[in-house]
Amino acid sequence: MKDYIEERVLALADYIISTNSTVRAAAKRFKVSKSTVHKDVTERLQEISPSLAAEVKNVLDVNKAERHIRGGLATREKYHHEKEKQ
Repeated sequence: MKDYIEERVLALADYIISTNSTVRAAAKRFKVSKSTVHKDVTERLQEISPSLAAEVKNVLDVNKAERHIRGGLATREKYHHEKEKQ
């Protein structure tokens, strides 16, 4: 694995753990695709640091479990703002 990829993988892992970030937010922050983030933290990180990969997996599992709630809140906000405009 090239050095810059390894550095990115570790930086993504640290960012996700420290901020409880989603894959989408991490992708935006590091200016890479969601697919790249996902591959970095699930496959490449496992090769570099299995213990760090486990921590990231825990954060992503929590985010996955809560995503339907965040989606519902976003929809609620959207319609709340539309109602205020009328």
